[in-house]
Amino acid sequence: MKKLITVLLGCSVSAMVPAHANDSKYPAQEVQLVVNYGAGGVTDVATRLLAKSLEKQLGKTVIVSNKPGGQATLGPAFLARQKPDGYTAGVITYSAVAITPHLIEVPYTAKDFDFVGGFGRYRYGLAVQADSPYKTVAEFVNAARTSKEPVFFGVPGAPNNIAFFQLAKKTGANFEQVLYKSGTESVAAVASGQVAATIQTPSEIKPFVDGGKVRLLASVSPERWSDAPDMPTMKDAGYDIQIESWLGVALPKGASKQVKERLEKAMEAASQDPELIDGLNRMGIDPVWASGKQYGEKLAQGYKDMRPLLEMTGQPLVPMQ
Repeated sequence: MKKLITVLLGCSVSAMVPAHANDSKYPAQEVQLVVNYGAGGVTDVATRLLAKSLEKQLGKTVIVSNKPGGQATLGPAFLARQKPDGYTAGVITYSAVAITPHLIEVPYTAKDFDFVGGFGRYRYGLAVQADSPYKTVAEFVNAARTSKEPVFFGVPGAPNNIAFFQLAKKTGANFEQVLYKSGTESVAAVASGQVAATIQTPSEIKPFVDGGKVRLLASVSPERWSDAPDMPTMKDAGYDIQIESWLGVALPKGASKQVKERLEKAMEAASQDPELIDGLNRMGIDPVWASGKQYGEKLAQGYKDMRPLLEMTGQPLVPMQ
């Protein structure tokens, strides 16, 4: 009987130990990093570069797990359901929280995550056919403003198309949208003359630029491209229009303060890793850092800000969360 009481007492004490009692030793095992895109794409490669840099800071293996699908919402949906112990984190892109939830129903909001930090911002550029008469943004806009017929642009959707609609609203340009299945298809349409222009990321545009098929007119990002420093931003060209589309990392809501602080500190240090910085630059991603608080606020505000912009596109929208 005495032995039984001792065993039961031991069980009771164990049950009383807080769930986060061992978080001071975090991480004690490998960490899974979920990415919401398939293997081989820009976001996947960026995530794998980050994982490699994080391993140096955490001293543990960081395993990348791909959860693509649902317009890049399956990854965040999966992450939101996981145990908030710090051993499953995930890449949360700007579009997955700020844009896509306006277009389709998703089983999460920004409130379902503890954000760790943002580590990159996708670059975007305005491109036209290489032998088109447009050498500057002003020439392109003026042509669309004075033309009796609409000037067609090709995109796969938001946020690319939003910049064109904003440009039309600010200048009176007569643009009309043609939707394509992918960014690469839309750039190919520009190269072949099917449409006059597109806004896409470097990984989709650069092969056509290098092949002499399209010409870049401006960066549609907040900054000039590091590999094209002479190309102006849209703001430099006189049009205050930009696309800010980030990628960052989050944990399921409920992670302990110790885990969040440890992972955020590791991420901030990883963001300064020259190997990560060089890799992101080569893929067309600006290596910029935002704290977990800053990134979470950016996504929450972005969700609100995107609603009126998406309404400009004429796309059907679902009720706000």
